[in-house]
Amino acid sequence: MYLSELLRMEHVSKRFGDFYANRDINLSVRRGEVHTLLGENGAGKSTLMNVLIGLYQPTEGSIYLNGQKVQIDSPAQAVRLGIGMVHQHFMLVEAMTVFENIILGDRNTKGVFIDREARKREILELSERYGLDVELDKPVTEIAVGAQQRVEILKALYRGAELLILDEPSAALTDIEVEGLFKIMNKLTEEGKSIIFISHKMREVMRISDRITILRAGEVITTLERAGTDGQELANLMIGRELTPSHYEKAEASGDPVIALRHVDYQKTSKHNGLNGVSLTVGRGEIVGIAGVDGNGQSQLAQVVTGVLTPDSGEVDMKGTRVAKFTPNGFILENVSHIPEDRNKMGLIGDMSVKDNIVLKSTEAPKFSQAGGLRLKKKEIREYAEQMREKYDIRCTSIEQQSRSLSGGNQQKVILARELESDPDLLVAVHPTRGLDIGATRFVHDTMVEARDKGCGVLLISADFDEILEVSDRIIVMFEGQVMGVFSGKNPPIEEISLAMAGK
Repeated sequence: MYLSELLRMEHVSKRFGDFYANRDINLSVRRGEVHTLLGENGAGKSTLMNVLIGLYQPTEGSIYLNGQKVQIDSPAQAVRLGIGMVHQHFMLVEAMTVFENIILGDRNTKGVFIDREARKREILELSERYGLDVELDKPVTEIAVGAQQRVEILKALYRGAELLILDEPSAALTDIEVEGLFKIMNKLTEEGKSIIFISHKMREVMRISDRITILRAGEVITTLERAGTDGQELANLMIGRELTPSHYEKAEASGDPVIALRHVDYQKTSKHNGLNGVSLTVGRGEIVGIAGVDGNGQSQLAQVVTGVLTPDSGEVDMKGTRVAKFTPNGFILENVSHIPEDRNKMGLIGDMSVKDNIVLKSTEAPKFSQAGGLRLKKKEIREYAEQMREKYDIRCTSIEQQSRSLSGGNQQKVILARELESDPDLLVAVHPTRGLDIGATRFVHDTMVEARDKGCGVLLISADFDEILEVSDRIIVMFEGQVMGVFSGKNPPIEEISLAMAGK
């Protein structure tokens, strides 16, 4: 039951120079509802939320909370007004414990003396009330992604949030954790708290939303009641064109394996961060999809096949030759490309330009430098980066723009341009479409299939089951660090795969 309107944004615009990130936006959020913001990357969702939490000041327009006009001139002011945000990339201090992160900067903890026990009681009460299960004394670095997210939600509630903004909250979660998150969201709205939910995943949007506002190119297209729409209509409104269900032709491997693992172990007693007797191959001209709930050894597999980790035992053959030494550079020299799971930490250097990130791995190539990389050919690098910007449709103000300021989808395109233009023998793609919208996801899939058709072997690791089914020629299921089964991607037996993913 909706009580009343909690938030109203009226005619809000945000301009950067001549560019409107948001133009004349009207948005209202009721008490006790989940209001979803849906839109492609770069549609203006994050900018609008940054205005709401006081990181940006609107160029025009007004914001009302509980019918009162408010000026939100800082994130601290947003917190005082009862607005909390859980960012897609969590804002936790890694050197601290869960408890320290939650009380950090809280009004009750000023001065030297903190009544830790009293604070802990308050936090535990909140955590029990909303089913936010966390271990207060653990360092943040030692808890899983899903737990980190619960800490963020708890932190916002502890500071009195009545309106909670969840930005792509399921992007890094496993299906089971998403279910847990939805339970928490339902509990919060039952108590009259409101949630703005930002997501690209239609299945989730249709499941959890009460109302849905669609943004396209910085403007509101429409607001719909969830009960009166379906995923297809939302996708069409969001993209502004009809979406045809894509279906890729499935292929057979066309040659010898590019990479073969035999009985590979890595910290095999660890169920979630280890590998236990893993044997698999990736042939030329095939996409092998690794299916499984996130946190069953997939990250460690990716790190072994890109030379980041050295296995404890077992053998790895690269193009028919046994790998003796595991180093990232050794694997790059073997023509292995890598789309890493965290594009910000592992894929890009945020302070460097788009142009420099694109040529990052090939600055010593004769076409880009003289004297073995000591003198760069700036004109050639610029021209090449411009070609890549066009070919991969990288939307940026200029190739000199810092890559950290691009939207997630465009950051991913920079990585694709760098990793795929070298015609790799093996492409290791880890969650390549995490946090991307439908259009950018389609682009990534097309690019991977194109690489496969040129004879590249692709190892796709994804927690998105639909993605695995969409593009994989073969599907390998992992559970607790072990291979549970190998299935054809042509007519995959969904039931069997699901059981294997659950360890059956």
